[in-house]
Amino acid sequence: MVAAVCTVVLLVRPGHAWPLLLAANRDERADRAWDPPGRHWPDRPGVVGGRDRLGRGTWMAMRGGLIAAVLNRPGSLGPLQGKRSRGDLPLLALDYPSAASAAEAVAQLNAAEYRTFNMVVADADGAWFIRGAGSGKPAMRGLDPGLHIVTAHDPNDPASPRTIRHLPHFQAAPAPDPDASDWKAWTGLLQDRSGPRGAAINVPIEGGFGTVSSSLAGIGADGRALWLFAAGPPDEAEFTLVTLP
Repeated sequence: MVAAVCTVVLLVRPGHAWPLLLAANRDERADRAWDPPGRHWPDRPGVVGGRDRLGRGTWMAMRGGLIAAVLNRPGSLGPLQGKRSRGDLPLLALDYPSAASAAEAVAQLNAAEYRTFNMVVADADGAWFIRGAGSGKPAMRGLDPGLHIVTAHDPNDPASPRTIRHLPHFQAAPAPDPDASDWKAWTGLLQDRSGPRGAAINVPIEGGFGTVSSSLAGIGADGRALWLFAAGPPDEAEFTLVTLP
């Protein structure tokens, strides 16, 4: 099974030239092999994502102007015998034509087949949050316009120390300007290693686990999509443009 992105930040702004902006830091075991975003699934034309070499799934992927990412819920890190890989979920979502239809499809799955998970799916028309609680059907809801942080908890959940610490910083920061290639405010926030370990957004590698990669992405109202990827902690690795179809 693939372990998941541990922090996803979304700015939802209908009517803007870039109605969806996303930032994500992925936390994982440092010795777990993975491949940077690419076209790793020949049976899914147009899908670009990072690939976990163990589970063969992904923590985040895009197809055109549709993006999907999966996160763990509390206490569910790593694989469990008898459970399906959560890394299959973003790939499944990208089989659908829109974020709304993808969220509806994931919400029809049997959540008991997976360890608990959070998902976000988004496109130019909006963003959706899906929670798999380990039984029954996953719950889904649309995300209102504005800024949201998703961790192992629900969006903007005050039970998340990471959310409490970093949500005000992202809300106060200037929004990135993809047309000007200006992401510096969000890049600086993703690089922040300060705070207690449970609240840090850029987790130092300790005990073989920490932040191993970072992403910035945008979806334009005109169909444009872009993804910048750092193949390491964002304060150490350079963000480079991912080639999208």
